[in-house]
Amino acid sequence: MKDARALWTVAANRCEIRTEPLPVPGADQRIIRATASGISRGTERLVLMGRVPENQYATMRCPLQDGDFPFPVKYGYSAVGTIEAGSGAGQRVFVLHPHQDRFVAPAAMCAPIPDSVPDRRAILAANMETAVNVLWDARPLVGERALVIGAGVVGLLTAWLLARIPGIAVTVCDIDPRRRAIAEALGAGFCAPEDAPGERDLVIHASADPAGLRRALDLCAFEARIVEASWFGTREATLPLGEAFHSKRLQIVSTQVGAVAPALRGRRTHGQRLALALSLLADPALDALVGPATRFDDLPAAMPGLLNPPPGEMPPLCPLVTYD
Repeated sequence: MKDARALWTVAANRCEIRTEPLPVPGADQRIIRATASGISRGTERLVLMGRVPENQYATMRCPLQDGDFPFPVKYGYSAVGTIEAGSGAGQRVFVLHPHQDRFVAPAAMCAPIPDSVPDRRAILAANMETAVNVLWDARPLVGERALVIGAGVVGLLTAWLLARIPGIAVTVCDIDPRRRAIAEALGAGFCAPEDAPGERDLVIHASADPAGLRRALDLCAFEARIVEASWFGTREATLPLGEAFHSKRLQIVSTQVGAVAPALRGRRTHGQRLALALSLLADPALDALVGPATRFDDLPAAMPGLLNPPPGEMPPLCPLVTYD
């Protein structure tokens, strides 16, 4: 096989599979046959809808993206596959690559997947890497009262990591009560926004809704930290910074996975951070975040519904793409 098939977003809410020649790999490259890929609902929804801000086109590019924003663009960064030939043949790897059945990638970008992590769960590696970076930016302390606003994949993975720190009480806050069972299975409490506990020392905001960030300000204790993990795209967030923001001496800290957090910058590389994220996926409890499964051939028709489900339908957390 000398051709590959890839998913392209060609217009707002419209995707198609395009066939393209598979390049001959160089000495420092590998051919990967995909077995699975994950859809990052927050970021890929903005791409599908053409809502990536023009001044962020360069920042938002994936490492192995083709095309340009807004359209047509080949986007995605959660591919799992097997090295087909050459050095490392047969090894399972995670690659920051768009949805594509076969592709060539630099060997340095092919992160080995531990034997304890199945392909299905390995698609969470990019999200787990983000959650790790969130904690590095948040610098949680033993005994803190923590709140995570937003029960998406990044929010739930962040809560799972926080819950593993002794003495930290962590609650997940979300408007959808159907997220309760997953949050509790991951070791966190759960609440609706109107029932969220106050006097929190650390608040992670991951709802991608300005209302969630405003609610975070209401729930902070004196000198609390808010870590903003959402990506708003072209949306604006209006905040009541004239109320208790100054008297409480609150902090709002941005976090973004493109750079290693300052706490470990210079001591951990991007590759080491990704390897850590993959090792953390050994817990079978994290399977609850993955699915539903969609065949790659069916992805163009399914993508709009996966990223923008009908009202009343529970949005999937991390949709899984399978390759036959």
